[in-house]
Amino acid sequence: MEDVFGKALMDYHLGNYTEDILTFSSLDEEDAIPLPYLFRNFEAMPLLEQKAMEMARGSVLDIGCGAGNHALYLQEKGMKVTALDSSAGAIEVCKKRGVINPINQTLLEYKEEKFDTLLLLMNGVGLAGTLDHLNVFLRHLTSLLKPNGQILLDSSDIIYMFNQDDDGGYWIPSNGNYYGEVTFVMRYKGNKTAPFPWLYIDYNTLQNACAANNLSCELVLLGPHYDYLAKLSLKEY
Repeated sequence: MEDVFGKALMDYHLGNYTEDILTFSSLDEEDAIPLPYLFRNFEAMPLLEQKAMEMARGSVLDIGCGAGNHALYLQEKGMKVTALDSSAGAIEVCKKRGVINPINQTLLEYKEEKFDTLLLLMNGVGLAGTLDHLNVFLRHLTSLLKPNGQILLDSSDIIYMFNQDDDGGYWIPSNGNYYGEVTFVMRYKGNKTAPFPWLYIDYNTLQNACAANNLSCELVLLGPHYDYLAKLSLKEY
C-alpha cells in the first residue's frame, strides 16, 4: 500500500509543508488532517490524551505512534517506550525526532515483548477495523500485557453523524454492519491509499467486548464531542 501517511509526515518534518492529508469516508464525508496537528506537543493535545499521558506507567508500547508525539513526551519523563507503526515513513520520522525505540510493524505482527501500558490514542482502537475483528484484536493486546498491565485507548461514538427522528431515535443504514464501521481513503499530493476499514466504537459496545475477553473496562474521561478515554485491564480472579 502507498505510504501516503509516512510521506506526508516526512515532508512536514523536512520543512516541505504545502498541503494537508485529505480523507474520504464511507459516510460521504471529505475531511482534512492538518499536518501540524500530527506534530503537536503535550500542551496542544486534547485532554483525553493528556490524561492518558499522566496515567501511563512502567514500560509503554505506543501503538500507531505516528510522528512520535506521545513517545517523545513519555521518553522525556524518563519512561521506557517502544513506538510501533505500520508506516515506514512514520517510523523514519520518529527516528529523526529522537524516538529511542521505533519499530516498523503492524500490531498483529508484533509479539516481541510485554508491557505495563499499551497506548492506543487518536482512536487507536480503530486499528481493529471492524466489530467482527475486535475479539481477535483485544486478545492480541492482552497477549502483550504484563500481569498488572493496562490498555489506555480513546474512541468516539459516531451515532451523532446519523439523522435523528422526532422521538430521538437515529436513522442508521440497515446494511447489517455496526454503524461505527467506516471505510477511509487518504490522499496526499496526488497519491492515495487503498480503502481501509476503521472502527469507531461506542463505550457500551466496548464494555461488552471486554467482558467477553476477560478484560475489565473503566470509563476514565468523557471528551467534548462523543469521545472518551477508557482503561482496560485483565480481570483478577
